[in-house]
Amino acid sequence: MTGTAFDGTDRPDPALIDACVHCGFCLPACPTYALWGEEMDSPRGRIYLMKAAHDGRMPISDAFVAHFDRCLGCQACVTACPSGVQYGPLLEATRSQIERHHRRPRLERWTRALAFATFPHPARMRLLLLPLVVVGPALALLDRLGVTRLLPARLRALVGMAPPVALRKLFARTPVRTPAAAPRRATVGLLTGCVHRVVFPEVNQACINVLAAEGCDVVAPRGQRCCGALSLHAGRLDEARRAARETITTFEQAGVDRVVANAAGCGSAMKEYGHLLAGDPEWTDRARAFSARVRDVTEQLTELGPPCATRHPLPVHVIYQDACHLAHAQGVRQPPRDVIASIPGVTAVECADDMCCGSAGIYNLLEPETANALGQRKLDALTAGNCAVIATGNPGCRLQLATAARRAGRDVAFAHPVELLDWSIRGGQARAGDAPVGHDTAE
Repeated sequence: MTGTAFDGTDRPDPALIDACVHCGFCLPACPTYALWGEEMDSPRGRIYLMKAAHDGRMPISDAFVAHFDRCLGCQACVTACPSGVQYGPLLEATRSQIERHHRRPRLERWTRALAFATFPHPARMRLLLLPLVVVGPALALLDRLGVTRLLPARLRALVGMAPPVALRKLFARTPVRTPAAAPRRATVGLLTGCVHRVVFPEVNQACINVLAAEGCDVVAPRGQRCCGALSLHAGRLDEARRAARETITTFEQAGVDRVVANAAGCGSAMKEYGHLLAGDPEWTDRARAFSARVRDVTEQLTELGPPCATRHPLPVHVIYQDACHLAHAQGVRQPPRDVIASIPGVTAVECADDMCCGSAGIYNLLEPETANALGQRKLDALTAGNCAVIATGNPGCRLQLATAARRAGRDVAFAHPVELLDWSIRGGQARAGDAPVGHDTAE
């Protein structure tokens, strides 16, 4: 083979590839290497494959693609790397090359097409989930009886992940503007997200409640589109760029000081817009300015300074699960813990296992066996301390771990850290119609 296997569009940067000195510090941090011990299923091995394809020593073959499909993109290797290798942009660029130069089997093409035609579109997701209002309990029963094991693996994974659905939640509306309930300290825009908007609207409402209580005018612009996170992390970069431009425009027009995300993957993607649109002279400066204003909701609460709202005791044991795109991609570890620690009465416990739960966007649909193994591993670590609530800042993690809990027959409660804070500020008493902490339990 001569030349290079990569074309000139969104090619992995050779300088980033060469930054890897193959020291091996990434190996114990990598979920797939931990499972299989295969060099080419480690970050170091995958970077070697990138280098070989770039130099023309390897084609984009089925075997090449398989190693990158099996990568979760969790970026734990970025945290572990002493050389500061930027694995995220390398993976996204390599996956972009794969999307353009590799034809997948038909069933896999259909599965991916369905996922990307549905999950980034809240209205379509509502239609997909609407039948679960009626048949959801029956699906859960069939899953417990083992009937769903007769389905193909990816369809079985989709059925197994189906969350409990209620019409009230499915069609909940987020207020466009909520005034500060304390002396105003900032005007923030809330990204309502695709999954949070449809499956966990109570998380968006909790964020609005808490931010308003802490002196923020909260704007949740109507007509928000997907931020592009799923497309970006899958290498569908043109889709991601379109989503980025739409998101930037939406929040520029909203006139906010900060843009707040409550989903780790979304926040990570929006903070990457400056890199994603770096080649577009019309958008580069706007994208960089936008990314500089993006905060995870727990970061925003920390930056506001001393709290305005009174915290009431919440006597509960909580274990916090680091979402990969918050801890590794964004480097945000302490703010969620600070939010939980600010609640009187909470006993916070650390998880001994820092490895990915196996959600990773749509990874648990495309690679269900690997995702299930990682989900069970993480659930075992999180439940070892018998905590009442597992707190996590990403809806994908929440769905993944709830699925693992259902399969294991464990009654586990989940919440976003800001939901716990909202509960505390409101005196531990739910408003009429609200469910208590842990409403999406495994049973």
